[in-house]
Amino acid sequence: MKKLLSGNEALARGALEARIEIACGYPGTPSSEILENVSKYKEIYSEWSVNEKVAMDAAAGAAYSGRRALVTTKQVGMNVMSDSLFYTAYTGAEAALVVVTADDPGLFSSQNEQDNRHYAKLGKFPMLEPCDSQECKDFMIEAVDMSERFDTPVVIRTTMRTSHSKSVVELGAPGSYGREVGPFPRNIEKYNSMCTWARKRHYILEQRLLDIEEWSNTWPGNRIEWGGREYGFIAGGIIYEYVKQVFPEASILKLGMCYPLPKKLIREFADGVRNVIVVEELDPFIEEQVRAMGIPARGKDIFSICGELLPEDIAESCRKAGILKDTAPAFSDTSESLPSRSPLLCSGCPHRSTFYNLSQMKVPVAGDIGCYNLGTLPPFNAQHTMGAMGASVGVLHGMGLSGLPEPAVCTIGDGTFFHAGVAPLLNMVHNKGKGTVIIMDNRTTAMTGHQD
Repeated sequence: MKKLLSGNEALARGALEARIEIACGYPGTPSSEILENVSKYKEIYSEWSVNEKVAMDAAAGAAYSGRRALVTTKQVGMNVMSDSLFYTAYTGAEAALVVVTADDPGLFSSQNEQDNRHYAKLGKFPMLEPCDSQECKDFMIEAVDMSERFDTPVVIRTTMRTSHSKSVVELGAPGSYGREVGPFPRNIEKYNSMCTWARKRHYILEQRLLDIEEWSNTWPGNRIEWGGREYGFIAGGIIYEYVKQVFPEASILKLGMCYPLPKKLIREFADGVRNVIVVEELDPFIEEQVRAMGIPARGKDIFSICGELLPEDIAESCRKAGILKDTAPAFSDTSESLPSRSPLLCSGCPHRSTFYNLSQMKVPVAGDIGCYNLGTLPPFNAQHTMGAMGASVGVLHGMGLSGLPEPAVCTIGDGTFFHAGVAPLLNMVHNKGKGTVIIMDNRTTAMTGHQD
C-alpha cells in the first residue's frame, strides 16, 4: 500500500515496521511530529521526557535490556543529549538504539544553525541522511539493522525540508511485537564506562568504524548515478534531490551515509568524472573529508556556508562559477513577494501583561527559550538576552554577581524550567545569588505544539 507522508510521519512508520519498542524524546521543531506520530501506534511505548539527556539515558536502559529504542530531538537538543549519546557509542547495546536529529538550516525555529553531522565524527558513530519520505521510513529500518549488526547507536539526520515535505511512501508490514526479554545483562566491562574498561572499548570503537566504512561501500543507500562526465556532484539528503533538479543529466554520487564515508566508492566516482563538486548545506563536512583523501573537490568556494541551499540557490551559484549555462532553466523564488508576518503570543495569553509590566519597570531581563521570548519584540522590548534552554537563570545569577546598579529579573517557562532551569536555580540559591526569577507557567510546552 502507498501513502502520502511527511518525513516525520514516515520515520514514525519506519519505527513501527522496524519493531521499535520504546521511544523517548523532547519536542522541538522540526522534530516534534515524529514522536507524536509514534504515539499513535499502541505497539510502541512513547513518552515526552523532561529533556533530551533524560530521553537518551532512558533509551539506553531500554536497549541494554533488549528492547529496541528510539530518541528524537531537534538539532540543539543534541547538545543536551551528547554526554549520554557518546557513552553509548562505547558500550553498544543488546538491541537497536537509534537517534533522530532534525536540523534547521535557515534558522526557521532555532537560536543557531549548527550542523549536527559533526557529532558523528566527534562521537564516532554512523549517521544516515534520508533524501525523502520513502528513505525516512526505509532508513529507520536500516538504522535498526545497522545498530544491531555493528553494536552501535545509529543517528539519522534530517532537515526541516525532509521533516515536513510530503512524498509517496510504499508501506511495509508492521513489525512482530510481543517478544519477551531476559534478565538484565551483567556485563560490567561492556556497559560500565569506568575509565579502565572504556579505555579497552575505545579500540573496539575504532575498529567498528573501519568495518562500517568498508561495508558502506556496497550499502545501497550510497550509490553512483552515472551521467555526463564533465561534472560529478556528491550530495546527500534533500540536497541530492535539488542537484537532480538543477543537473538532471549529470553524474551524481548519492550519499545516504555521511559518516563514515564510503571511500572506495568516492574514489571510483572521482576517477570517472573530470570535476568533483560537493554540494551540502552549512559546513563543508563532506568536502573536507573528500579533499583529505587527496581528491581536488570544490564546494564552499561555490556555495554559501550559511542558510539553506534551495534549487534556485544552487543554480545561481553554479551560474556564477561557470558550471551552469545561462540557457539552463531558471528556478523562481516567490518568497520575497509574500507578505511578512511576525509571530504573536496567543490570544488571551497572560504573558502579555507580564511583559507589559516589565517594559514599564525598565528592568534588565534575562530571557529564555519558548513562546515568551516574543516579549523581546515590539511593543514590549522587555527581554534582553536569550541563549539556551535554562540559561536565563544562570545569566541572572551572573548579572547579580556583577554588581549591576539596578535590580535584575529573568523569565523562564514551566517547560523550560523543568528541562534545564532547576539546576541553575539550585546553584543560585546555594551561592546566595541576587535576582528575581519569574516562572511563566502556562501548564504546557506551548511553542512546539502544546505537548504535555
